[in-house]
Amino acid sequence: MHFDDPITALNGIGDKTAALYHKLDIHTINDLVTHYPRDYEEWRDIIKIGELKANHQTHAIHAMVISAPQTIHIRKNMSITTARVKDESGACDITYFNMPYMKNSLQTGKQYIFRGRVILKNNRMTMEQPKIISAKEFMQNVHRLAPVYPATKGLSIAAITKAMHLALEGLDFENDYIPESMRVKYGLSDLKTAVYEIHFPQSFQDMVCARKRLVFEEFLFFIIGILVLKDMTVQEVNDAPMMRIDACQDFIDRLPYQLTNAQKKVWAQIENDMCSARLMNRLVQGDVGSGKTIVAILAMFLCIMNHHQAAFMAPTEVLAKQHYESVLELIEQYGLPFKPVLLTGALTAREKRRAKESIALGTCNVIVGTQALLQGDVDFYDLRLVITDEQHRFGVKQRETLAQKGIRPHILVMSATPIPRTLALILYGDLDISVMDELPANRLPIKNCVVNTDYRKKAYEFIAKEVANGRQAYVICPMVEANDEIMGDQPVLENVVEYTEKLRKALPDTVRVAFLHGQMNAKAKNYTMEEFAAHHIDVLVSTTVIEVGINVPNATVMLVENAERFGLAQLHQLRGRVGRGTEQSYCIFITTTSQNDTMERLQVLNKSNDGFFISSEDMRLRGPGDLFGIRQSGQFQFQLGDIYQDAGILQEAQCCATELYSDYIDGGKPSEENQRFWRHYEDNIAADVDFINI
Repeated sequence: MHFDDPITALNGIGDKTAALYHKLDIHTINDLVTHYPRDYEEWRDIIKIGELKANHQTHAIHAMVISAPQTIHIRKNMSITTARVKDESGACDITYFNMPYMKNSLQTGKQYIFRGRVILKNNRMTMEQPKIISAKEFMQNVHRLAPVYPATKGLSIAAITKAMHLALEGLDFENDYIPESMRVKYGLSDLKTAVYEIHFPQSFQDMVCARKRLVFEEFLFFIIGILVLKDMTVQEVNDAPMMRIDACQDFIDRLPYQLTNAQKKVWAQIENDMCSARLMNRLVQGDVGSGKTIVAILAMFLCIMNHHQAAFMAPTEVLAKQHYESVLELIEQYGLPFKPVLLTGALTAREKRRAKESIALGTCNVIVGTQALLQGDVDFYDLRLVITDEQHRFGVKQRETLAQKGIRPHILVMSATPIPRTLALILYGDLDISVMDELPANRLPIKNCVVNTDYRKKAYEFIAKEVANGRQAYVICPMVEANDEIMGDQPVLENVVEYTEKLRKALPDTVRVAFLHGQMNAKAKNYTMEEFAAHHIDVLVSTTVIEVGINVPNATVMLVENAERFGLAQLHQLRGRVGRGTEQSYCIFITTTSQNDTMERLQVLNKSNDGFFISSEDMRLRGPGDLFGIRQSGQFQFQLGDIYQDAGILQEAQCCATELYSDYIDGGKPSEENQRFWRHYEDNIAADVDFINI
């Protein structure tokens, strides 16, 4: 069996089951083995019923069924099957949802090993959805870590686990492509051991070692890509240096506010770049609300006053439209010499044709759109500046596209993800970096609170009050749909689809509630975001897909469910969706746990709105113990690695990448080990490196 074989190569997986795997973006054996556990569940020893605690944790008991199972039909498509079991220490209930067949599976007077989550229900100790485990299976798994995989309706964790065993047993692991000398130097497992033990570790330490190898590998190939990119984007000569224009300062003086010192510093750096003998390739890194937009406007103003075109790329069509409308407002307010045009996929064929003609003829000087504006049949009259964001890094592919048209523009990348400078230097090694670490004085700080689920009713009442005052709200859930399997001792995770219905019932009928998630098609997502932006929706229930893509100053409330499931940096990014207008904004973090370490971490958000401080605290507090939090937002979507919590591994990978790359390009003959690494890179990695998003 090979990594690139289809998932149907596994016994027992036909087309119907394969379609379920496709929902999880699993199409090949490689997709399956890189479908890593999101958590692990430890199989503990069997305990007495009298020792059970209603702590939502998973336990195993050896008990006798003492009452005949009863099935009650609550409503259509909902049934509950219950039975009473006991051992010498006491008795408890067992409960199954929508599993009426369990009525025939349990025999009164017979003993079973039950394993499930324990809660207190109607003042009675209750084990929910317990699995019946054979003595042999229990002995094979006790004291081991069982993987908890992301699953989907119709495809259980147990089914994925079985398929994973089959895949790992049948896979032909090739020679390890990371040189042995590097594995020894950085304390890395070999590939076969790492892949097996990330899924089925004998101990927590085994899992940590396996994960380090795989995270190291993710970072290593990423940094190699950065090094290649850096060599391919050597600073180019600016064949048309711009002239400094007094009108830029006049425009600054006319603003209804003063620029912060950080804004002044960054603008001076950009102006120097654009007027120098080298093309600008700069990253402006600033927290949400730090005023990056006005700096971008100034760059466009300088470009246009020098009689050139400027382009602004947004991550979504909705945000592109909003930026376009903002430019129109600036023209009306300040009389700026901007002649803007909007180019997105949502335009009609006629509108697109007119926009392209205007761009080619030079009758427009500001082009706003998505990444598509740099592709295909779009010809520019005199493009000299491209402003984009971290979701769409401007890389080699775009440069080549423009170079073929005889265009070499200045590049300005805007990032709203505050990260420590050391990490920024690694991740953005091909760019000059500017940091905006100061917020405008007129920004109202967001008011935060961290609460448990008991606060939910009050939170709903507060949202209803804000909506009644003409405001809007976001609600964030970690999942799209409910999973049909209880995840061991994990708390129930809120999902967008069911939560939307729950919210519609809890809020007044006049409140318009809709949902948004990443599995919707692009047209549906754009429509929903446009409706929210136009205030045709009051409350938007969403996954983290709203981190980028929409700007709604009228939104004043952000409620995050299962806040403990997110990293601090990501929660801060989500919080940045509110507080964009003149009204006071609020963020409510609801957590299902009262663990001290989790509460300490979340309290950081309660005390501070400083993204740079939060990112450093995220690294300090999460540490190696929180290995499976939801990935940080932005373009760096590693499968396992996290640039915050794994900063140490990232730095080691950088050292390794630098050594391997130096050996590769120094003109000598690399060792056989190093040659094997570069063959693997060229055959399996390089072709897939997306220089657009790297």
